[in-house]
Amino acid sequence: MSIARVEPLTTARALRGPFDYEIPERLGDVGVGTVLEVPFGRRRVTGVVVELADASEVPPEKLARPIRVLGGGTTEELVRLGLWIAAEYCSTPARGLGLVLPPGTGTGGERTRFRVEKVSAITDAGREALEGGGRLGAKQRLALQQLLEGDLTGRQLAARAGVDSGTLRRLEERGLIARRQVNVRRRPEGSGVGSAAASAPELTGAQAEAVRDLIAKLDDPSAGQGVLLAGVTGSGKTEVYLAVVEEVLRRGRTAIVLVPEIGLTPQAVGRFQARLGDRVAVLHSALSAGQRFDEWQRLKSGEATVCVGPRSAVFAPLSELGLIVIDEEHDSSYKQEGDPRYDARDVARRRALDAGSLLVLGTATPRPESWRALERIELPERVDGQGMPPVEIVDTRDSDPRQGPIHRKTWAALAEVRERGEKAIVMINRRGFAPWLTCQTCGHHWGCPNCDVSLIVHRESDQLICHHCNHAEPLPRSCGDCGGTTLSQSGAGTQRIERLLADELAPMPVFRLDADTSGGPGGHARILSAFDREESAVLVGTQMVAKGHDFPEVTLAAILDADATLRFPDFRAEERTFSLVTQLAGRSGRSRAGGRVIVQTLAPGAPSIASAATHDSPGFLAGELERRRELGYPPFSHLIRIQLAAEEEPDVDRAAGLVADRLEAALPAGAALLGPAPMFRARNRFRRRMLVRSATRELSIAAVHDTIEALLAGRELGGITLSVDVDPQ
Repeated sequence: MSIARVEPLTTARALRGPFDYEIPERLGDVGVGTVLEVPFGRRRVTGVVVELADASEVPPEKLARPIRVLGGGTTEELVRLGLWIAAEYCSTPARGLGLVLPPGTGTGGERTRFRVEKVSAITDAGREALEGGGRLGAKQRLALQQLLEGDLTGRQLAARAGVDSGTLRRLEERGLIARRQVNVRRRPEGSGVGSAAASAPELTGAQAEAVRDLIAKLDDPSAGQGVLLAGVTGSGKTEVYLAVVEEVLRRGRTAIVLVPEIGLTPQAVGRFQARLGDRVAVLHSALSAGQRFDEWQRLKSGEATVCVGPRSAVFAPLSELGLIVIDEEHDSSYKQEGDPRYDARDVARRRALDAGSLLVLGTATPRPESWRALERIELPERVDGQGMPPVEIVDTRDSDPRQGPIHRKTWAALAEVRERGEKAIVMINRRGFAPWLTCQTCGHHWGCPNCDVSLIVHRESDQLICHHCNHAEPLPRSCGDCGGTTLSQSGAGTQRIERLLADELAPMPVFRLDADTSGGPGGHARILSAFDREESAVLVGTQMVAKGHDFPEVTLAAILDADATLRFPDFRAEERTFSLVTQLAGRSGRSRAGGRVIVQTLAPGAPSIASAATHDSPGFLAGELERRRELGYPPFSHLIRIQLAAEEEPDVDRAAGLVADRLEAALPAGAALLGPAPMFRARNRFRRRMLVRSATRELSIAAVHDTIEALLAGRELGGITLSVDVDPQ
């Protein structure tokens, strides 16, 4: 008797699997990673085989049998990875395994399949009928003539010659054509077609040395720990990645390249597809279910040997994995927000170590954790030989409030860009028109009824919108409390800046890139392409405009309110600010025309802003690491955040106290529990948060996991929404 240990894909957190099932011969080859439909109590559920065994502790007469196999499943390596994620991030096996299964596999069974079409091919008898003048109708003759050029689907024949299915059926019955079923690939929009086309440019000395050093590490078993490729913006890191990927492919192995957000990096994806052709598959959430399924299957079958994509591409089902690249490794989008809250950088490290692969993390602004822990290869200069653009810090404390959010020096620089016919990028990390609406007569402030936050003015839709729960209401013309009409729209967002720029710089085109304008498939690429096509233009937006774009015509980069991120109660505030300013500065001066950067700030002396102004990453990181050492923050400790929410405040207070008491008793020596602390109400739910800070990561994770599981199993947290975030960002 062969036993499959199956983990059901259910949402029940207290469920304890896996469960044993007897494998009947009729199911054929069942292995680790096979997806099955199994009886589970009175239900039928989807499950994943996580282990095979020869015997079970369950009596044979009580063993159930799986009902059927659902698709091809995943690999044994990815099953191990999914279970590791569940344990490492205090999640459930079902949620961990859900990350590594074929797209479309869910709790409702197999939802996505190959798209099948019939392809027609002319037979020898068909050729004889054409040549010998056999009895053929006009449509039949036309169909056979088309098929002389090659095999075609029914849709292709209908488009070319108006041939219908009845004509094809009659030709098949006469033996004049042969028809077979094939899987038709649903190709992602804009994906590369055919073989590789673009040739590699000549590398600079620094690039060539970096490539040699990385290739030398391909056979180093410890290279899975990671190598940091620290290169200034414009230093040609992508060409280094490409050269190493090509060497990996020559050795018969495969590669994964992670990019922060697929919509913001079309140029990087395009370069990989132009160089490597159809060997590249793309995985990301903007694909249709069918496109994602087909790309996943191409990777699993070996038809594609390189996967490019954001965070979730780390789970690409590639065998013989030789390289994982994480581009812009500092980017916070590599951290998953929903359960399981994994960090793709740490998942990549785990996978690289298991597979004996090289892990390369590249960025111009390394995280302090990476700078301290990893061996470094540096690219200190831009490939075009241009120096880094000069940065001017503009102290806005002396500004006249009547001037508005854009300083006179910034206006002067933008006017010069317009006169010279160049391009500029302006960033303000806040969308909407204005962040506050208040009545100047009585002081009434418009807040969200569901969340303890201000409603944001959106002038384009004439609405007030909450950026947390999406509550929206019409923009008022008068105050509901006093009837006053002197309503003040305070502060500035991307909409207001766009309007100011369009009015002042006309007829120069102004494009806006933020979450409001880039929705829908291809939204980012559409806006960036339009900006690229103009000879002279301004791109204004949130931090999206600072990510990875390469526009040589940009000679000015300006950041408004650069210290906004410093005001958050976050130990990473300095790191985020330094990265944001440095990355935006890197968009300027990528041609012989040179460039400049203007940083508007109320805190010109902040270490992050002062270091970014001199492009001094090593100096900033040294100071930041020393500060974190003194305060006991990562990388000198490990953090675990527990968050609770409930509709009634007494309920969440009771639950938070219970969790805190149990955790205090369970945590290892030296670990500290901070909180519970109140958070602002969101989506009509009161929230509390606590933080575990510890030097013993594994023991602390186990203590949190076991405590939460015990409380859930005992049904002591009824009505409470609870989340655990290991290594919160």
